[in-house]
Amino acid sequence: MGNVQPWAEHKETLAHARAALGKIRALDRPCDPRLYAVWFAYATGSSLLQNAAVDRALAGNGEISADEIARIYGYAPLHLNVEAAGSLAAAVDAEIRQATAVIDAAVGAICAYYDHLATASRQLDRAANRQAVKVTLENLARVTASMQRGNEACAARLLAAKETIARLRHETESLRAGELNDELTSVANRQSFDRELDRCMAEAQAQGEPLCLVVMDIDHLKRINDASGHLAGDEVLRVVAHSLKQQAQSTDVVARVGCDEFAVILPNIPLRSALTVADHIRCRVMATHLMKRTTGESMGRVTLSGGIAEYRSGESPYALMRRADGCLDAAKRHGRNRVICDADGLAGAA
Repeated sequence: MGNVQPWAEHKETLAHARAALGKIRALDRPCDPRLYAVWFAYATGSSLLQNAAVDRALAGNGEISADEIARIYGYAPLHLNVEAAGSLAAAVDAEIRQATAVIDAAVGAICAYYDHLATASRQLDRAANRQAVKVTLENLARVTASMQRGNEACAARLLAAKETIARLRHETESLRAGELNDELTSVANRQSFDRELDRCMAEAQAQGEPLCLVVMDIDHLKRINDASGHLAGDEVLRVVAHSLKQQAQSTDVVARVGCDEFAVILPNIPLRSALTVADHIRCRVMATHLMKRTTGESMGRVTLSGGIAEYRSGESPYALMRRADGCLDAAKRHGRNRVICDADGLAGAA
């Protein structure tokens, strides 16, 4: 790229940033990073489908809820994770305080037992007869039995604390996974996708390797939701996500980036190979005959439309995403159930 194009892109990025902040101010919403990312994506116009969904919500209600944003863009509302993390932190803190109190009590009991032993030793040294020895030993036996019961109770409380902390650790790991994965489909969510796209593009730039971005949209998902219900639509989303994961390699990144839109980052894969991968995914989904789990009713076959763009040295993530989305829009305009790459004449015409 020459010197003019990066400067033009820089000015365009600042314009999108100002537009995003203006939208947040107009809707009187807190400016958290996820909300800013949503409105920045909206300002770029990188996805006409997502923008249309936002426009419909705004036209109907004059505003858009956090749940609706999560549905369209795949972001979980930030406050939910903050509240969950706060609850887990408080629970861990309380459990640690209780375990510490148990340990402190055990240390105190051990010190008291040592005192009893020292006292018994002195009494035995001074014992004048067998009866005095017997009394001292009986007292020591009672103290020892009490000490044993205390140790057992302490061990039980510490074991319970260990199990609770293990459970809280698992919940923390689940929360961390929830921040990165889409809850419905278990693939990466939009936040994770943005992070991984930045990383993959930086690596492609540094190593001079190819990188392709595939975006795929389920054809007529709204029609499926209207005809068979949202549970059926959710099942379609899970099936598509599974097909994407089945075709992906360990270095690929599969993500749900919108309500019915998925993306696959393909590092070190040239454009024509990426087109083959995407077409295999499309054919795999089309060959799957879907049934409603609740009734066994046939939902027919589902098709995908896809767009592919190959990374150009020095371009920004949103520019790459915009080109891939442009190819996706071209695939939909030319009959759906097809994949178009940005080297295709149909993409240029669109």
